[in-house]
Amino acid sequence: MSEPLGLAPAVLGLLLGATVVTALMAGAPRLRRFAHLPLVLACAASAGLAIWIVIQLSAGTPAYRSVPVTWFAAGNFAASAAITIDPLAAVMLATVTFVATWIAVFSAGYMRDEHGVPERGYARYFAVMGLFVFSMCGLVLADNFFLLVAFWEGVGVCSYLLVGYYYAKPSAAAAARKAFLVTRLGDTGFLLGIFLLWKLGGYHTDLTVLFEHIRTHPPDTGSLTTACLLIFCGAVGKSAQFPLYVWLPDAMEGPTPVSALIHAATMVTAGVYLVARCAPVFALVPDAQAVVAWAGGITALLAAVIALTQTDLKRVLAYSTVSQLGYMFLALGAMGAVSPVFAVTAAIFHLFTHAFFKALLFLGAGSVMHAMGGVIDTRRFGGLRRIMPVTHLTFLCGAAALAALPPTSGFWSKDLILEALRDGAETTHPYAGGLQALLLIGLVTAGLTAFYTFRAYFLTFWGQTRVPEEAGHHAHESPPVMTVPLLVLAVGALAAGAVAGPLTHSFDHFLERTPSLQQAATAVPGAKAPAHAFDWGLAGLSTLLAAGGVGLAAVLYAKGRPEKVPPGLEPVVALSRNKLYVDEVYEAALVKPLTGAAVAAGMFDRFLDSFGRLLASAPRLLGHLARPVQNGLVQFYALGMAAGVVVLLSFVAFRIAR
Repeated sequence: MSEPLGLAPAVLGLLLGATVVTALMAGAPRLRRFAHLPLVLACAASAGLAIWIVIQLSAGTPAYRSVPVTWFAAGNFAASAAITIDPLAAVMLATVTFVATWIAVFSAGYMRDEHGVPERGYARYFAVMGLFVFSMCGLVLADNFFLLVAFWEGVGVCSYLLVGYYYAKPSAAAAARKAFLVTRLGDTGFLLGIFLLWKLGGYHTDLTVLFEHIRTHPPDTGSLTTACLLIFCGAVGKSAQFPLYVWLPDAMEGPTPVSALIHAATMVTAGVYLVARCAPVFALVPDAQAVVAWAGGITALLAAVIALTQTDLKRVLAYSTVSQLGYMFLALGAMGAVSPVFAVTAAIFHLFTHAFFKALLFLGAGSVMHAMGGVIDTRRFGGLRRIMPVTHLTFLCGAAALAALPPTSGFWSKDLILEALRDGAETTHPYAGGLQALLLIGLVTAGLTAFYTFRAYFLTFWGQTRVPEEAGHHAHESPPVMTVPLLVLAVGALAAGAVAGPLTHSFDHFLERTPSLQQAATAVPGAKAPAHAFDWGLAGLSTLLAAGGVGLAAVLYAKGRPEKVPPGLEPVVALSRNKLYVDEVYEAALVKPLTGAAVAAGMFDRFLDSFGRLLASAPRLLGHLARPVQNGLVQFYALGMAAGVVVLLSFVAFRIAR
């Protein structure tokens, strides 16, 4: 067995083992306070193995597949269980495990109270978190759709358990249900798409063979487009794209490290990975690519507009995640106009850099929340840079990367996406005009992103020092167990893009060796090849827009003055502050009618049940009425016989008389 392939199962084994050990520790009161150790050690070891896998793949064979084992069989069909490790899977594996390691370390401090005592459910938290990371890594390594969907649903279940960690809190329980049910809508289409694609692919289970069969035996365009759109439904649900994004902002009810894990390393990145993995089939259908691109563009702009006026720091970051995921789908939707390798590389590179600065920002928000006694409303605190200098500095690094200011990681990755859109708009692709419009949306969203990000930054860390009463005397910098992860992730947010990005081309040279991306490239022979030189003109334009957003935020909020709405903009601000009333529209158009239908169905069901019980009771009632006749008394039987004779004689006499 090749070395990279031998290490991949070890990653899964470490994470699953840590989950089991932590779950067992929950039953040992003396060990519960150390429940974080198995996960921290497993994630750290897994990250080391994943990085070594990347090194091995960069110097050797680009892909390895384990020997398949029959998972289940039915008739002539047999589904195998196998794992594949290639550059795309390796990048995802390294990103997930590395970021998860520092989130687990941060959690060890965050999930304890001010006296250092583990919170109730401490072991349960780390056990589910371990299962979450294990499921995401299994999803990345899955060799076929059947194994992938098993881990896909595992990720969904873990998100439900972690978002609803505070299950006694009604809002947390409601948010967990909402996340689970909304993503199930997308998963319904995903499952249908899997079966349709499986049929079109000659009933092959190995993804590589399935994709190759579709390329060499192309089905009709309508069926393949339908299959891709159904597959994309799953990505829309998991990656919180319009119209199924509404669950993600509410998922902030879970512990803040959970939010960091969901937004940076697991769950929401699964949808982006799914479309990237299925690039060989998406590259064949321009209509599906257009849907992917426009869904991403609409989501990016819509989420950015909503984030402009939010006052909950975590919700601002949540909407920023929705918007940044939209950027990734923007790039994936351009794979038919530019080289699929370039489009997927741009999307995955942004996913890679986004993991660093989004984890950093959420953990920074967690540090603020920890110091403010659980308060996260930016209207209730300010000037925290004097109280929390490390959190302030690291949050600033993350904010600069999210705003794509040079030379942070976000600058390199976001402009690579804009470059893919620009290159696609200059081709003869049927949807080149649409890509031009999406490029404009991407540029506008870049300016909005910088504004709302630094609005949140200035409201939190600048102005007069204000601390809510809930903080009491605990308004101070977080302990080292929480600040060290912030410092490590800040380095990644600042330098990862420059080290691996367009300056060195190390990321794209590594990723382009993925066999599935090579398959996708052969499907679009006329696509425009990527430029090897970084487009400084386009980068300068996006930077100018970002700088304008930062400058406007500084003018309005750096001094900590109360937020004032300019005259005439009250309706627009109200629209943004109320999240464009999307939740209310869903409530009126979907939730209430479906609830009414469910109530009516319940009443009808109860009516049928009552009617059935009535029919069932009729024989018993008749039997009850007839039961006194058979009472065992001889004289009663004699009286009955006499009465019968009288009736009979009366009938005969009546007939004779007529």
